[in-house]
Amino acid sequence: GSNLILEQIHEPGGGVPTRLAPLVLAATVVTHLLGGSAGREGTAVQMGGSIAGTAARWMRLSPTTTRMLLMAGVAAGFAGVFGTPLAGTLFALEVLALGVMRLEALIPCLIAALVADWACRAWGIGHTDYHRLMRVGAVEQWNAGLVGKTALAAVAFGLASVLFVEVTHAVEWGLKRVLKWAWLRPALGGAVVIGLVYALGTREYLGLGVDNPGGGPSIMAAFTAAPGAMGWSWWWKILFTAVTVGSGFKGGEVTPLFFIGATLGNVLAWGLNAPVDLFAGIGFVAVFAGATNTPLACTLMAVELFGTHIGVYAATGCFLAYFFSGHSGIYGAQRVGAGKIGGVEPNMTLRALRERRGSILVSVGGLFKRKK
Repeated sequence: GSNLILEQIHEPGGGVPTRLAPLVLAATVVTHLLGGSAGREGTAVQMGGSIAGTAARWMRLSPTTTRMLLMAGVAAGFAGVFGTPLAGTLFALEVLALGVMRLEALIPCLIAALVADWACRAWGIGHTDYHRLMRVGAVEQWNAGLVGKTALAAVAFGLASVLFVEVTHAVEWGLKRVLKWAWLRPALGGAVVIGLVYALGTREYLGLGVDNPGGGPSIMAAFTAAPGAMGWSWWWKILFTAVTVGSGFKGGEVTPLFFIGATLGNVLAWGLNAPVDLFAGIGFVAVFAGATNTPLACTLMAVELFGTHIGVYAATGCFLAYFFSGHSGIYGAQRVGAGKIGGVEPNMTLRALRERRGSILVSVGGLFKRKK
């Protein structure tokens, strides 16, 4: 998946197989067809990397050029699926390592992102119009009070991204402990998702969650509903997505992270007496920034999706959420370029760092077990 592409960018070796593109596309279609709570950006990024890797082998490119082409594939996949070419460019540069950007691939990534976005639009592929949801005109001139409230909310957004990562890893770890046969894990995960649907009596947390014709929790509804109307929907989306992705279904985590952030922002707007649409928009990108460690790309994404007036607030939310998410992330192959705090070795992967410290949830579970 996405980790394979990041590993090949860091250290080109066996390459990204051609079969990855059709297999991950088919698996994602099946996941969404059967109600899995997953995104689609992971599929687009992996398809872009697979196509780039195949082209590199055909043209017998050098490892350095192959690395740049893989990064361009990531940028193209991200830009095409969201309609954000500038954010897609920075995402490909920023996602490789925390606190470090590989600027030598800037021009290839930008060209790939622009062409991918143009190709989608040329074929009439539309994107969700989030710009019309940002109705706040009073914040065009930013004020310190609202920035302070954004900073407080950003702490919650960062912790929510950590919770998502930990729950997902806990599901994956638990299933590997229970079932040694990999093909049975999605079957059990699917059964759990079905059980959750019947337990809650709703299907609102299946699929992408961008819109809900029935008027229930969704990304779109989080911008317009009354403050606090989303309740605990952000937590239920974490659980549904963690079970779906952690058990082996494909698609990606980013769109569910948008749902989690937007609905949590709606709830926090009530407690902080802040504009609902503004905080839903900030949460939309900030939880994503914390989970992927890409605050600059997410800030630019907010500007592309919602308008320039959200810039200061989005930057505050994304960078603070990035800091408070610690050294966690949905991509285990990410490396530490510049640690957020001391004591972390440079060039260490998040996967290796996690193996060293262990899972937070598993550690807490072990404490309760020892007490018994």
